[in-house]
Amino acid sequence: MDTTFTERTTLRINGKRLWDSLMSLAQIGATPKGGVCRLALTELDKRGRDLFVQWAQEAGCSIRIDGIGNIFAHRPGMDDSLPPVMTGSHIDTQPTGGKFDGNYGVLAGIEVLRTLNDQQIRTQAPLEVVVWTNEEGSRFVPVMMGSGVFAGAFTLDHVLAQADTEGLTVGDELKKIGYAGTASCASFPIKAYFEAHIEQGPILEASETTIGVVSGALGQRWYDVVLTGMEAHAGPTPMELRKDALLGAAELIQAINKIALDHAPYARATVGWLNVFPNSRNVIPGTVKFSVDLRAASDDVLTAMEAQLKAAVDVVVGRGQIEADLKQVVYFPPQPFDNSLVDTVRQAAKQQGFSHKDIVSGAGHDAVYLARVTPTAMIFIPCKDGISHNEIEDALPEHIEAGCNVLLQAMLAQAGEAEQ
Repeated sequence: MDTTFTERTTLRINGKRLWDSLMSLAQIGATPKGGVCRLALTELDKRGRDLFVQWAQEAGCSIRIDGIGNIFAHRPGMDDSLPPVMTGSHIDTQPTGGKFDGNYGVLAGIEVLRTLNDQQIRTQAPLEVVVWTNEEGSRFVPVMMGSGVFAGAFTLDHVLAQADTEGLTVGDELKKIGYAGTASCASFPIKAYFEAHIEQGPILEASETTIGVVSGALGQRWYDVVLTGMEAHAGPTPMELRKDALLGAAELIQAINKIALDHAPYARATVGWLNVFPNSRNVIPGTVKFSVDLRAASDDVLTAMEAQLKAAVDVVVGRGQIEADLKQVVYFPPQPFDNSLVDTVRQAAKQQGFSHKDIVSGAGHDAVYLARVTPTAMIFIPCKDGISHNEIEDALPEHIEAGCNVLLQAMLAQAGEAEQ
């Protein structure tokens, strides 16, 4: 089967139709500030899923749903025994989410199918558009749940037993909304997986670049840190005799920031959560708990960053005033994407005259898990001010259209156009 670009280099999607679809989906869970709150496995999620299924069936697809609620829309190929070329993302959002995160990747896939239908183009291999369950992880943990089960990162029984803050389980909520499917959750042969997404960062916009050719995703190591000193009265206790846990935390936070700067340009280091005890105005803090998020493009760099973190903790503890407990709670290895598919995206952008640059994803996506079981690549487009996970998340219609046109050509290149 031919995996080069077809002669239909002028084929374009309907940008207005794609934009209108995004705005229609965004009405389900719309917030007063213009964003979307559509948490996984809620009634609003059901309505969003129902709309996706409706649109996919109208585009001539059959639907299957697996045990974790992933929805696969299948457009037959001329040879339907071939592994499909797949695209997709998620439609669940953060509590203060936007219109584009995840949703764009799903509806760009639907628009590809609609465009092929409009032009009566049949592919040699089948095409599939997928909605992955609970990518955000805002209601249920772990994040990227549906794609994680598909890729074998989690067992189905484990994730079905996970509960939200009200004690409601994934399994029960899937049944409640009617998306506890019967298809196997095991991965199956896929020729190629593409995921279109807003960048969720400022690089493309700052460089006035239309298409991000994503070569891979940063690896992540998350830690919980507990520093223990001793509470004491802020007035009578001399500075040199204090066991101030917050002072130690402040030193470590500075060191953590430097760790990322030492490994530029792709390293990231963040302390995003901090809890001080007893958190009283005139008491020296006795206990401080905080999070550490380290990210890097290679495992060697990530390991070096971890070593620096441990060394910084040892320095603080070595002064004999406070104790420290450092525990790793999350590890995602760096995930490179398939070189040939990355080049397919690059060539599709070049073919259509879009400015483009190679970029590494700083965020996790369903594509990270898919890359463990099938050739995978991602397509990024700019988002306004690099803002995401926020109700003011925004993207330009021309960028939305451009990314989908790249997706269309990339999928056609992999699936092959059947002879009429």
